[in-house]
Amino acid sequence: MKFLFIFLDGVGLGLNDPDINPFALANMPVTQNLLGGQPLVVGTAPFEGPRASLLALDACLGTDGLPQSATGQATLLTGENLPRALGYHYGPKPNRAISELLGNGNLFYTLKQNGQRATFLNAYPPGYFKAIESGRRMYAAIPLAATSAGIPLRTYDDLTQGQAISADFTAQGWKDHLGLLDTPVLSPPQAGERLASLSESNNFAFFEYWLSDYAGHRQDMDSSRILLETLDQVLAGLISVWDDTQGLILITSDHGNMEDLSTRRHTYNSVPALLVGAPALRSEFTAGLRDLTVVTPAITRFFDI
Repeated sequence: MKFLFIFLDGVGLGLNDPDINPFALANMPVTQNLLGGQPLVVGTAPFEGPRASLLALDACLGTDGLPQSATGQATLLTGENLPRALGYHYGPKPNRAISELLGNGNLFYTLKQNGQRATFLNAYPPGYFKAIESGRRMYAAIPLAATSAGIPLRTYDDLTQGQAISADFTAQGWKDHLGLLDTPVLSPPQAGERLASLSESNNFAFFEYWLSDYAGHRQDMDSSRILLETLDQVLAGLISVWDDTQGLILITSDHGNMEDLSTRRHTYNSVPALLVGAPALRSEFTAGLRDLTVVTPAITRFFDI
């Protein structure tokens, strides 16, 4: 069985209001078709359709304050309620307590220890590795979890050889912003097809998309709309080749942000858990799925761990 985890940073379920919520404004025909013609907003969840399910997951986890990236992502990857254990939400990068927990066992590690092939699909540019090595930059929660489990981060060479996906899906940003002019650029549907093909050789594949959180903090409606329309076309390519009987696609987040551009801060909103796959697989996976703590246990249960 296959499991593809697409993580969208800073995406909650907001109001169906195009003045503040780009999900209510963007042209997302593929996503809306999966959701019976409805947008990805709070009023659509819960939803069960022929190919997709949508649930709302609590990201606040019983702790005061706005949810943050490090504790939210670490909770997703461990099943531990990090905000409750620490007494606070924390981010964006892990502190020592979060780093120790992620390094002491996480979803990637658990899957590998139980014989499952697990991988992290994101490519990182040369400058990222230099900054990590020099100490000028520290790992965020997700690459920290992957590397702690012995999964190497994918490189520029992996990207050019078709063995990775850039953070913007298409790699256009590597040419435009990083000056890597020889980088091959994909169309959004091609990026979706690559997500599916790279998942084929693994039981569990993870992809992180952080541009959504950046757009939310900038309160940039136009760029948010463009990002979502690109994401929708990536999804078009992905589901066109995905075999629903052979596995699940999960799209979820760590906290709200982009869905409410009336503020540049995170939100208290629930986050979406959008699942694509055969109805029986979805039904078993979503049983008891209510907040971020239940995602890792649901994935390990999916693999009979």
